[in-house]
Amino acid sequence: MKYGFDKIVPRRGTNCVKWDAVDEGVLPMWVADMDFETAPCVQEAVRERASHPVFGYTAVPASYYESVCNWFGRRHGWRPDPSWIIYCPGIVPAISACVSAFTHPGDKVIIMSPVYNCFFSSIRNYGCTALDVPLQTGEKDGQPHYEIDFDALERAAADPMARMMLICSPHNPAGRVWSREELERVGDICLRHGIVPVSDEIHCEFTMPGVEFVPFASVRPEFERACVTLNSPSKAFNIAGLQISNIICADPDIRARVDKAVNVNEICDVNPFGVVALQAAYTDEGYEWLMELNKYLASNYRTLRQRVRDDLPGFRLYALEGTYLAWLDCRVLGIPSEQVERSLVEVEKVRINNGLMYGQDGYIRINMACPAALFEEGLDRIVRGLWRLEGLI
Repeated sequence: MKYGFDKIVPRRGTNCVKWDAVDEGVLPMWVADMDFETAPCVQEAVRERASHPVFGYTAVPASYYESVCNWFGRRHGWRPDPSWIIYCPGIVPAISACVSAFTHPGDKVIIMSPVYNCFFSSIRNYGCTALDVPLQTGEKDGQPHYEIDFDALERAAADPMARMMLICSPHNPAGRVWSREELERVGDICLRHGIVPVSDEIHCEFTMPGVEFVPFASVRPEFERACVTLNSPSKAFNIAGLQISNIICADPDIRARVDKAVNVNEICDVNPFGVVALQAAYTDEGYEWLMELNKYLASNYRTLRQRVRDDLPGFRLYALEGTYLAWLDCRVLGIPSEQVERSLVEVEKVRINNGLMYGQDGYIRINMACPAALFEEGLDRIVRGLWRLEGLI
């Protein structure tokens, strides 16, 4: 292996949320943060920038915008125009800016739960209501997987108070990578009812073998004109601490509304390390590293599938198409998922995320983005804990 994904990098004591927010001895398999070193090309770019001893206000160069556009053109078959890009520190601030731009207090924002917990808080913080269209469980290759309830989505979009839709693509925590056909149906419904589609595509670089990510804006030209796309290298290259992301809007009027919200909310500045890190990540060297990372994550997922089949027959693991976040149905236990989370931390010393925070109780989310040795140890603890809660040990 060219890249050291098996290497265990000590992170405790570095003010790391993932590790330092849990007690000593607890294995963290919760917050969406990888335990891998970032790509060597990104490390080198940050070191080179840090060699200059002044870290003042940062002007974002033209080369930054070209890096974003070239990357998406080569990697995902969609090349936005540099003029469409508004940079900001992170995807969560970008989500909040969009809610601010397209709604007023009392309006409704369509979501599809279970979904990223910050969707709920961003909507609530602006005095709006989440108009939930829960995903439906289907089957794929003998595993459960989620599907969109298009009839319910049509009804929600027809609500006179609905203003925008937050699309999670790939979907966290459902693990779905929406197909072109599914995105086309979503887009048709949004446009027909005057709903602004905002597509959070932060996990777009993570796909399982044979699965293709399709940018929402690439599906049809009218979608590109009507939508807002949110993306960032922060998940793919494990650089969330460098605070860099992009809001992409083709339509000048939509872009002006978002730009105003970004400035009103004072999220219009980024730091120098995020700027150089993105440009280093979106290169051939970054691509090569990312392809190896995806293979490694797929191996961890295969390990998880086998453990569930062998050791947890009463539990259902949802089919994973994208992200590094596995979704496990624990309703066989008959207890709230918050209790499962708390019990696993207290007894087995492993932390996962409970499903309630994503709008679906009875499930847990497991972060697979760590060296195989740590992952297997974490799985051992999770399996023992679930056996204990089942009364089997």
